[in-house]
Amino acid sequence: MKVLGIDVGFAITGWSIVEKERGVLSIIDYGVITTSPKESLPARLYEIYDGLKHIIKKYKPDHCAVESLFYFKNQKTVIDVAQVRGIILLAAQEKKLNIFNYTPLQVKIAVTGYGRAEKKQVQEMVKKIFNLLEIPKPDDAADAIAVSFCHLNSIKT
Repeated sequence: MKVLGIDVGFAITGWSIVEKERGVLSIIDYGVITTSPKESLPARLYEIYDGLKHIIKKYKPDHCAVESLFYFKNQKTVIDVAQVRGIILLAAQEKKLNIFNYTPLQVKIAVTGYGRAEKKQVQEMVKKIFNLLEIPKPDDAADAIAVSFCHLNSIKT
């Protein structure tokens, strides 16, 4: 089973492709889709949508695991991020992927065993779980790997 994990962001959207085959987890690829603040909102949303379509076409994941929104103090930020999340769901649904949502708490518990783990702790555990030499960069990509891991350990295969 191949999972597309997404760390939702407006300036930077992290993504990962993680596979579980015969109980063995492996990272196929990961990266980020970045948008420029100089671009218009519609242009930035399209860039994320188009990038995800290419990733889905290239890797043909079975599932899409997306981190849910959490409370933002800045209402403008939450609205922009919510629009990005909508674009992500659209791209995944368009390709008929099974879509699953995970809260940051669920991801942290799955990766570290502790729901209040710091971002650095989650990233260190991603490094250890996948036996990597270093933490995947940028941080958004490491977070997307954590989302994929959460999903693969939450579902019955």
